[in-house]
Amino acid sequence: MPAPSASFKKALKELTEKEKETLLLRAVRRDAELYDMLVFELLEEVTLERLLEETSEKIHDLMHTTSGRSFAKSLAKSLRKANKEIARYKRITKDAKGEVELHIYLLQLIFDNFTGQFESAYRSFFVSTARLTVRTAQLIRKNLHEDYHLEYKVPLDEFLAHLHGRNKNHYLSFALPREFEIA
Repeated sequence: MPAPSASFKKALKELTEKEKETLLLRAVRRDAELYDMLVFELLEEVTLERLLEETSEKIHDLMHTTSGRSFAKSLAKSLRKANKEIARYKRITKDAKGEVELHIYLLQLIFDNFTGQFESAYRSFFVSTARLTVRTAQLIRKNLHEDYHLEYKVPLDEFLAHLHGRNKNHYLSFALPREFEIA
């Protein structure tokens, strides 16, 4: 995304209120994410909790309405879509803790409902879940205060133990830790 130039900023300042409003409305009609970001910033009834809940519902719907001839392959696609929803939430809100909460929620959904698909011939779902688990641990260490690390240790250790209990670990091209290490 290009940075606004000095001449662009100057031209923007010279616009009248009506022209700015017209320009802004035209921009939000073209970009749904920009619209959502502005709604979050400007409207009091759109709270962080509400957006977190809506994104959780979208993730739940994506994972539980999955169907297809190859269920594991369809789950892998749904997992990618769920990750995109989480990334969209993060871009709109800039909420690192909410992003981690959504990752943990998604992992919990997977481990509660879909672990039978880890043994499928289509290994992408297992690999994607393992990658998501490692990424979640990295996000916690990088973006959250150390006090939160202990809060997430138990669920992450359970996820990692479950992944290590499967015989598909040799398909992973990255290191899967045995436990979430607290710094």
